[in-house]
Amino acid sequence: MGYRWRRAALAVLVASAVTLPVVGAARPRVPAPPPVALTPPTAATLDATYAAHRANAGKAARMAADHGDRRRAAADHALADPARQLLSFDGRGPGLVTEVLGDLAHADRVAVLVPGSDTGIDTYGRFRAAARALHTRLTRVAPAGTRTAVVAWLGYETPPTIGLAVATTDRADRAAPELRSLIADLRAIIGPRPRISLLCHSYGSVVCARAAPGLDAADVDDIAVLGSPGTGADTAAALRTRARIWAARGAGDWVENVPHLAVDLFGTRVGFGTDPVSPAFGARVFTAGDGGHSDYFAPGSTSLTNLTRIVLGETEAVTRA
Repeated sequence: MGYRWRRAALAVLVASAVTLPVVGAARPRVPAPPPVALTPPTAATLDATYAAHRANAGKAARMAADHGDRRRAAADHALADPARQLLSFDGRGPGLVTEVLGDLAHADRVAVLVPGSDTGIDTYGRFRAAARALHTRLTRVAPAGTRTAVVAWLGYETPPTIGLAVATTDRADRAAPELRSLIADLRAIIGPRPRISLLCHSYGSVVCARAAPGLDAADVDDIAVLGSPGTGADTAAALRTRARIWAARGAGDWVENVPHLAVDLFGTRVGFGTDPVSPAFGARVFTAGDGGHSDYFAPGSTSLTNLTRIVLGETEAVTRA
C-alpha cells in the first residue's frame, strides 16, 4: 500500500509540474554577446582567461542595461569586477558561469560545486555565497602548506523548480559531458596529483551521477550528493566510478518527502530512484545537522564542516550518520 501511495503521489507531482506555469518561462531573452572563443586554459594562461571572460561579462552588462534589464545588468556587472576569476562566461539566456575562488594553478585540493534547479546569472549570488563559505572555511582550517581552491560551476541550464524538467534526467544528460570537460580542463591546469571533489546539490546530484562513469579516482577523488532527490541510479556502485560516493541530507530538508521512485509516465522516465542516504544505495552517509534544503554550506554548520573534511581528504574525521 505504501509503494502504491508513493507512486500515486509522484504521478500527481509530475502532473502538477506539467500543468502549472513555469515561473519566468515567458521572461524575454536578454541580449548578450556570444562567449569568447579561447583555447583550453593552462596554468600559464589562467590570468588571460579570467580577463577575457570578465571583459565579455562587461559587454553583457552594457547590453542588458541598454535593453532595460537592470537586474541582469547588475549581475553581469558584478561578474566583470577585476577581482573575479571567471573560467567561463556566457550571458545569453539564463546564463552560464564558471568562477574560481582561490589560486587554482597552485591548489592541492580543489572542490567543484554543482548547483541545482533555478540557478542562473540572475540568482548566481546565492550559489556563489555557498562557494565562498566553503572557500573561507577551507582557507581557515587547511593544514599548513595545503593550498585550496573552489570552482563554482554553473555550466548547464538548470531546470526550473516547477516543471517536468526537474523530475527527469534530460538536463543532466546534456550537462554531464560539460562537467566531464570541466574536470579534464582542471586536470590540465593543476596536474594529476591534487585532489578534486565534486559537491553536488539537489538536481546537481543527478548531473554528477550522469557524469560519473569514466570519472575514476585519477579524475575525481570524491563525489558528495547533498539534498539529493535521487541520482537516477539504484546504487552507488551503478555510478561506475572508483571515486568515493558520499551522501547527506539535513533534518529540515523537504527533499526527504519526495517519493524516491522512478516510473514511466506518458513515455517519459520520471523520478530518480533510490534515496541516496538509504542503506540500499550504499553511499558513505554523513551527518548534515538540522539545516534545510539550502543550508548545506551555511557557515558553522555540521554539513559544511564535513564537506570541508571531505575536500581536504580527512575522510576518517567525517562524522557518519
